[in-house]
Parts: sequence; C-alpha cells; structure tokens
Amino acid sequence: MITTALEGTPSLDAADARLRKALAQAGLAEAGLKPTLGASASHTHINVPESLPEPIGGTTVGSTMLSLRFDWSPDLWGGKRARYYAALGAVRASEAEAQAARVMLAGNIAHTWVALSQAYAMQDVAVAESQRNVGLRKLSEQRVRAGIDNRIALVQIESAEAAARAQAGAAAQQIEALRNALAMLAGQGPDFGLTLSRPQLYAPSLRVPSVLPSDLVSRRADITAARWRVEAASQSIKASKADFYPTINLAAMAGVVGSSLSSLFKSESTFAYASPAITLPIFDGGRLRNQLAGSNADFDLAIAHYDQTVLNALREVIDATQSARSLELQISDARRARDAAEKSASLMLQRRQAGLANQLDVLDAQRPLLQLNQQLAVLEARRIDSAVNLDIALGGGLPAATLPESNDKPASP
Repeated sequence: MITTALEGTPSLDAADARLRKALAQAGLAEAGLKPTLGASASHTHINVPESLPEPIGGTTVGSTMLSLRFDWSPDLWGGKRARYYAALGAVRASEAEAQAARVMLAGNIAHTWVALSQAYAMQDVAVAESQRNVGLRKLSEQRVRAGIDNRIALVQIESAEAAARAQAGAAAQQIEALRNALAMLAGQGPDFGLTLSRPQLYAPSLRVPSVLPSDLVSRRADITAARWRVEAASQSIKASKADFYPTINLAAMAGVVGSSLSSLFKSESTFAYASPAITLPIFDGGRLRNQLAGSNADFDLAIAHYDQTVLNALREVIDATQSARSLELQISDARRARDAAEKSASLMLQRRQAGLANQLDVLDAQRPLLQLNQQLAVLEARRIDSAVNLDIALGGGLPAATLPESNDKPASP
C-alpha cells in the first residue's frame, strides 16, 4: 500500500510541483551569469502626407533592418553567483522536503494500518463481551423466573449487553472510517477501502540499544532541508552585499539597414555600436541597506528553524525510545495477567464440567480475560506505533551494522 501511495498522491504531487518551481528559479539565476545574444528583424513603411512640402510630401518611405544584440554584465563581485547558489540551496531543500513528504505519507499509512488492526481487535472483544452478556442474561432470566434473584441483576446485565453491542458498532464504524482513510492516503477511490482485508500484524519484540548515535538524526529529510535553507540564506547575504558595488554592463549591436531588401547586402548598409556602462549606487533611499538587513534576518530565521528542527528530532527520538521500552514492560505484565486470567477461566470451566460450579461462575470468570485481551490489543498497537515513530524519528530506522555494541540486540533495519 505504501508503494502504491508513493507512486503518486495529491500531497506528493504538490511537493514535486514545489521542487519543479525551485528548479526553474535556479535556472533563472544561472541564466543571469551568462551573456545574451538576440536577433531582430523589422520593417517600417511610412506614407508621408501630401500636405507637407516637397520633396517629402506625398512620398513613401520604407526601411528594413536586421540586427544582432549582445548584452553581458560581468559578475565582478560574485553577487549573481551567490544568487545562483542561493537558488540551488532552495532546490536541494525542496528535494529534501519532497522526501520528507514521502516519509510522512508512509508513516501515516503505517499508523492507520495499525489502527485498523486495533479496531478489528476491539470489535472481537466487544462481540465476545456481547455474547457473554447474552449468556448471563439468559441465566439471570431463568433465576428471576425461579424466584432466586430479583430483576436488579437482570437489568444490570441487559445494560451491559447493550453497552457491548454499542461498542461493537462503534468498532465497526471505526473500521469503515480507517478503510476510507487508507484509500485516501493511497491516492485511491473510496471503493479501494472495501478491498482491504483484516491486517495481520507481526509485532516482534523491540530491542532498542542503550546508546544511539546522535548523527542518526542527520539523515532526516527535514533536518537536511533546514540545513540547505541556512546555506541559501547565507548566499543571499553575499548577493545583497554585492549590490553595494558598481556594476558593468557591456552591450553591442551590429546589423544592416536599407530602404529595400536588395540594399541590405551593400557595404554602406552595415552599422555597429558598442555601449559599455558603469552603474554605481549613490543614493537609493536606504533600499540596499534594508535589503541587506532583510537577508541577515532571513539567515537568523533559518538558523533558528534549523536549531528547532534538530531539537524536535532529538525529542522525537527520546519519546519514541522511551515509549518503546515502557511498552515492552507493560506488554510483558499484561501477558502474564492475561495468561493467569485464561488459566483461571479454564479452571472454572473444569469445575463446571465436574459439577462444582455453575455456568454463571464460568461466564463471570471470562470477563477479566476479555478485558485483558482488550488491554493487550491496545498495548501491542501502541508498541508498533512506537516502532514506526522511532523509524521516522531516526530518518530511516536502526541500521544494525553501524550501531555500537550493547547488551540489547538492535532491531532490524
């Protein structure tokens, strides 16, 4: 499903469009470093009014011109190259952001898939609880008719039965909503969700090393993008400083002009001119200083954003690591409690078969088991979610070949 989604969804199409726009901007900046050469052809035709005096009045004047124009502004102070490097940094940042969008999409699909599995587990528990309450209600009705119990216990059981049915209905509705969410994330129509079968998740034990190299987070796409934004802002400062220096513009034109096509190829029809110019900013009302101040502010903002991105990444790693380790302990305790409840329910069933207990005792013994099954399903789903979060936080999971020695075995990459 992740592979299908990465082939193209609206969110990824938007990221790719931003990347193409950044590439176009970089191309424009690179074009500014190169000279330009253009060709033009024109023809003018004028009928002079007869009201003007002779010999001009009443005549027709025409001219044809073919020319080549050359323009070049040498990058003496590196400002244009700095703008190109700034645009190139923006391209690389957009590439990283496009990759971050793909990682986020994959993570959202994984989280939703786990949630779908949990919803099915909740539905199983709710259906089992409803069936258990049906058995309790039938026994209670028999005891009420026999005069052994009053209707208070029966009403309580009927209320619990209705609550279990409502819980099963809510789980079914959540399953449909999650199927629709997966269809949207995969870039498919709503019918795609109807084709999804129940997830079969494998939840291996998460063994997180006691020491994680901090440079793992440097692989994260958002940190890479923030780093390139800093580089682009640094180059923008250089470009703003270069604007304070004089610029040289070299322009030249050569061509032919004549009153007719046949006269264009005569030697006296050729013309040429060169126009070198130097421009020096003297007074601009503070425009250049404010432009430089804005570039410096953009650089500071980029640095602050990079620092905040790194801090967020480290916090996400710590949160995911602590969550994984804590959930391992919780799941271990929940499994022991579930095994004990299962053994208790089995023993009560054996007593019922031996005539030492009634069916009501058997149904009562099943209630803790169902509750623990529900708790265990929630914990196991949260554990897989923590594994997904840790993979995303580390920018691609735990590479076993590069991890330090530890008493714990690292998880598979």
